[in-house]
Amino acid sequence: MSALVELVDLEKTYPVGGSTFYALRGVSLQVQRGDFVAIMGPSGSGKSTLLHLTGGLDRPTAGRVRVGEHWLQQMNESELARFRRANIGFVFQFFHLIDNLTVQANVELPALLLEKKNKKAIRQRSTALLERLGIAAQAHKHPWELSGGQQQRVAIARALINSPTLLLGDEPTGNLDSASGQEVLHILEEFNALGQTILMVTHDAVAASRARHVLFIRDGLLVDALPGGDAQRIARRVTELQ
Repeated sequence: MSALVELVDLEKTYPVGGSTFYALRGVSLQVQRGDFVAIMGPSGSGKSTLLHLTGGLDRPTAGRVRVGEHWLQQMNESELARFRRANIGFVFQFFHLIDNLTVQANVELPALLLEKKNKKAIRQRSTALLERLGIAAQAHKHPWELSGGQQQRVAIARALINSPTLLLGDEPTGNLDSASGQEVLHILEEFNALGQTILMVTHDAVAASRARHVLFIRDGLLVDALPGGDAQRIARRVTELQ
């Protein structure tokens, strides 16, 4: 079976003054269906760039990105937007919820953008997700009324509303206290156990240890890989690569 995600010789450059900055330098990797992969590296190493290119939020300077049967570099902007809505769930560090919408409306928004006519089914899916994530009682509140951990649960529900092929997390515990962060990681583990493929950027070795595999990136290059599970070993490797 082919990998769910395939990155081939991926490069991303930016002009800086009269020179060129290489955010990624020919990265190739595969993520298998049902895997949970963490990406670690120093600030500026290219890990968030890699995540954004995988999710179609940005375009590579060179190389190819495949998610499922879709080669992203072949799509125009409208095709990419529809692809993201149907296939990619995003969970960010700072939640990016819409304050003037209720919790349930925030969760349902990506589904309504994808399939406006099926509001009853969307409401059923959002209600089921809120119940599963333990925040059904907050459905009619607004994000600013919730704790950080509750807001991230809403963001996870929003990311999952369209049953995405791939869930991308960009420092999903980075803005949470330790207890809330552990709760979010437990949720991600539960959904991964149900078959959800997850690719997560993190600076936290404890968070990375909850993944099945950990990839290390430095100066735009993948430089090492370890199995998850051992936070101390992962932390030592991060220190060695700095």
